[in-house]
Parts: sequence; structure tokens; C-alpha cells
Amino acid sequence: MAGQKRILLLGSGFVASPCVEYLARDKNNVVTIGVTKFAIQTYKSDFVACRGIEKAQKLASAFPGVLSASVDVSNEAQLDEAISKCDVVISLIPYTFHAQVIKSAIKYKKHVVTTSYVSPAMMELDQACKDAGIICLNEVGLDPGIDHFYALKTIDEVHSKGGKIISFLSYCGGLPAPEASNNPLGYKFSWSARGVLLALLNNAKYWENGKIVEIQGKELMKSAKPIFIYPGFALVGYPNRDSTSYKERYNIPEAQTILRGTLRYQGFPEFVKALVDIGFLNSENQSILSASNTEPLFWNQLTANLLNSSSTNSSDLLEKVNEKIVTDDAELRSRILAGVKWLGVLSDEIQVKKAGTYLDTLCARLEELMQYGPGERDLVILQHKFQVENADGSMVTKTSTLVDFGIPDGVTSMAKTVGVPCGIATQLVLDGKISRTGVLAPLTPDIYEPIMNTLAGEGVYCVEETLI
Repeated sequence: MAGQKRILLLGSGFVASPCVEYLARDKNNVVTIGVTKFAIQTYKSDFVACRGIEKAQKLASAFPGVLSASVDVSNEAQLDEAISKCDVVISLIPYTFHAQVIKSAIKYKKHVVTTSYVSPAMMELDQACKDAGIICLNEVGLDPGIDHFYALKTIDEVHSKGGKIISFLSYCGGLPAPEASNNPLGYKFSWSARGVLLALLNNAKYWENGKIVEIQGKELMKSAKPIFIYPGFALVGYPNRDSTSYKERYNIPEAQTILRGTLRYQGFPEFVKALVDIGFLNSENQSILSASNTEPLFWNQLTANLLNSSSTNSSDLLEKVNEKIVTDDAELRSRILAGVKWLGVLSDEIQVKKAGTYLDTLCARLEELMQYGPGERDLVILQHKFQVENADGSMVTKTSTLVDFGIPDGVTSMAKTVGVPCGIATQLVLDGKISRTGVLAPLTPDIYEPIMNTLAGEGVYCVEETLI
């Protein structure tokens, strides 16, 4: 067909469906979904890849004409063959595969879109992408993605009027809606619990009043503090990895404070800190949790082993846990102890699903307990707060705020706010509306403005306010 545009989408995880839905609106698009040893499905001009044929078929069934096949991105010949047949490849698979996807795309001069941060391995391919005349556009999801669009919109507007950004604070969180936050952590998993928990152990680094502040991973939860966005949300925030590079990335060398952080509900950091102090987030292999150890193991036995307790009695174990909790707040201590009991880690009836480490074994338990139930919905909250010095020396505070709810038993807000901007960015690349080549992020108006403006038409946008 003349005018057909063939799209290979690697990965059929939770964000794939909104991305495919957006791209499938254009009947000239042919979409393919595929991942390592996963199925590839073809929506006329679209392919979708995933880890199992059943998952691929389920996703395909939502879009008439979608077929399924398999591709293994770890097999260079298979990957080359799949990419050679498309015009653009969207990589929603783990970021460790992106460089390999880009290398294949360079061979066949095909564009690439990802929602991931630009890694050093990807950036090394920048000149090769330019030489091949291809666009490799990244960071076009929610965070990173929408956060960039609205941060840079305000920063560019302030600079254009001769103003300065004195402070930039940005917090983002994917959460259960308040009515679904019905567990001691106030959190539910829409993807791997392991990734969520590991992020809680990352070191953090940011600018505060002209000085760099560093926080070690084990102390990250202690740094959490209340974040006021709207009175109806009881939120706390803590720093997310390294924010210091955003002086350069966002071109705000004048900023004295720069912090990008994560939002959770109140109580989450304290509970997680208790789990860290107890030792449940230890990622070292344990013989007691080895797959080769076929002896049945119950949670009270595992917790006793972790706490070096000679007793497996739940009351004795709870007292040991109580000794590990560091707080002078009696009510908070009581809530944490109740949460530990809720986890079932003191039970002599719940058998442990051994996963090699305390961290992975706890993840398996959390994923059993903390999934979204029927009729529940999620929530995405993003807010930027800018302290601005205007050209005349006056000071104002500006905010950009996104609050978006998922659809009960339907598309989650997280899937929509990652998948739709990705789909929009891909369509803009296909239509020639984004044309600069190389390994890119949406950090300049020629890239972020058309994505942001189109996204607003999909009902996803930040409310911008100036507070005097």
C-alpha cells in the first residue's frame, strides 16, 4: 500500500496498549509488537512483541487485523530481519537491550523511539545515528517525558523574559487512588515489585541552597518529608537518584536548589525504613532461600533466621522487630508493627516462596498482597515548583501540576501517561515533524512542544499557576 508506515513495537507490557491504540488510529500505520523470544503481532502496519504468545494474542485481539509471530532481540539475525521491515522501532523492552536495538536500526537506517533515560551505551551511538540520518528519540513517557515538557516550558518562558530560576523542585508518583490505598504501605504494584524496592535503596544527590547534598541509600527513607500539592492528598516525597545533572540538562546554571523526587502516601517511608532495618531488602544470596533447598520453609522460620532469633513464636518475633524500629512516635510504631503482622512474615502457616535472596522473596510476597483488585484505579501525580526571580527583581512561585486517574478495570493512568506520549512522539517522527537526527531527549522546543501540545489534546496536561 502506498503511504504505509511500518512500526515495530518491541515489548507488550502494560504501556504498550495505549501506545498501539494511538498509533492504530492512523490507518496508514502498520504496527508490530515484539520482544526477546516474544510474539510479534501485526496490526495492518503494526507489530507487537511480548514474552508469551498468549499475552500477544490477548493484546492483538483488541485491534482487528493484528497477527502474531516471534522475534528474539538477543538473536542479531532475527532482530535485524524484524527491524529491516519497519520504518521506526519503538523499544519498550528493558533498557539494557536498547543499544543493541539502535545498532540494528543504524544498519537499516530506521528511526528509534524509547521511553527510557539515555544511557551512556546509547549516547555512544549518537554520531553513528547522525551518520545514518536516523532519529533515536528517548525519554518520551511520563518520568522521563511529560516532566521534561512542562519543566522546560516554564524555564524557557522565564529565560525569554530575562528571569532566573532560583529553585526547581519536581516530584512525581504513580500511586493507587486514595480509595484503593488500603494497605499499610499505601501502595500497589502495576509492575515488578523488585524494581520498586531496589529504587528505595539508591543513593540520592541534589542541589540545595547552592550546595550538593548526598544521601546514602539506607538513609533515603529518613529524608522523606511532607509534600503539599492539594489538601486532599497526604503525600510525602524523597529525592530520586542524581538531580545535579539537571543544571546542565535544563540549562539553569543559576539555580541554587534542584531536586527531582518520588511521591508516596504518608507512612510509606517509615514502613520501608523498618523493612530495611530488619534486613528484608538484603539482596545477597541465602542458602536457606536456595532453590536447591527443598525443605518446606514458613515465614516465621525465615524471619527468625533473619533476626537471629532462637524462637519462631510470633510474639517473640514481633518483639525482635519492635527493637529494630527507630521512632519516638508511639502511634507510628504501632502502625508499623501492625503492618509487619499484615505482611504475614510472622506466620507459621504461610509457606515461603524461595527466591534466593530476602529481597526477592519479600517481593514475591508483596506481589501476592498488593495487586490492584477489581474496580480499583491508579493515580499519577506530577508537580514542578519553581522559585522565579523576574527581570525586575521581583520573586514569584510557579507550579505545573498533573493529576490523572486510571479507569477502573481499564487503562491505568501510568500506562496512559507513558504509552500515549510515546505513541505521539513516534507519529511525529513518522510524519517528519521531528527531524533532528542523533540520540535525543525532548529537551528543546522543536521536540517537546509538538509532543506536549498533541498530548494536551488527549486530555493529559499540567495545570500551570503563578503564586504571588
